[in-house]
Amino acid sequence: MKNSFNKLLGLFLLLAVCILAACSDESATEESSSANSEIPAEEKSTAYTVEHAMGSTEIPTTPKRIVVLTNEGTEALLALGVKPVGAVSSWSGDPWYEHIADQMDGVEVVGQETAIDLEAIAKLKPDLIIGNKIRQEADYENLSKIAPTVFAETLKGQWKDNFSLYAKAVNAEEKGEEVLANYDTKVEETKVVLGDVTNQSVSVVRFLSGTSRIYYTESFSGVILKELGFNRVEAQAKLFTEDNQMAVEVGKELIPQMDGDLLFYFTYLPTGDDSASATAAEWTADPLWKNLPAVKNEKAYVVNDAVWNTAGGILAAQKMLDEIKEIIVAP
Repeated sequence: MKNSFNKLLGLFLLLAVCILAACSDESATEESSSANSEIPAEEKSTAYTVEHAMGSTEIPTTPKRIVVLTNEGTEALLALGVKPVGAVSSWSGDPWYEHIADQMDGVEVVGQETAIDLEAIAKLKPDLIIGNKIRQEADYENLSKIAPTVFAETLKGQWKDNFSLYAKAVNAEEKGEEVLANYDTKVEETKVVLGDVTNQSVSVVRFLSGTSRIYYTESFSGVILKELGFNRVEAQAKLFTEDNQMAVEVGKELIPQMDGDLLFYFTYLPTGDDSASATAAEWTADPLWKNLPAVKNEKAYVVNDAVWNTAGGILAAQKMLDEIKEIIVAP
């Protein structure tokens, strides 16, 4: 009887030990599970680096509050479907060019390309600033203290290079490629509409306050005209150097050099200053101008300065293509 009791007691103790061990394991598992749940899963980094005119800049994540410091940069963002929180004012308009005004509602003005307002920029708390080395190199360090800053190198007619940089900066490279592809398609469609007209030579002239310029192949309008297949005026080539294929200032004695099969001219009228209107009136009344074959043949066309030169971005480029078709093809 005693032996039976001892056996039962032993079994009871063994069972108790097993139960305690199981409870201990379960508790440990729960604690481990609880501890693991408190450790956040490793988040995939969304940071990316952009190489640009001033070096390289790391951008922590796709920016939402962007300040842009050039007119062509503003057009690039709008074409990418991005509205900046702040931008420099257009050179003409109040404060935006007419062709972008309806897309800029609510955007704060942060100065001009050549005179930015650092305090206004800082107040907007941007997470990306886009600028240009030619315009704001001296401000780069201060801008970088406000937010990650990306600068393009130049403001010549090759706006596509800047556009691609800006698309990368806002983490929209695929969209950027799509926009450029659509633009190239528009160029080809325009060439088809224009037909043999593009075999002619084209001269581009700009009137400023007290002077004028002839524009060439590396200017904004020059690049687009070249894309369309137009020829440049051979006689104008000697006015330019290897280092300057964009624009040259000329006096009235060189008005004969302004001639071409087609002549497009425009006048720079920045906000609050219409003094160049007098220059345009004076020069176009000059006998040398009136005797130009293009003028006599009614092949001299007044066009918009903002679209053909000053804005310098993709939206202006698209509008310029439309205007060329309207001018040349329309009855």
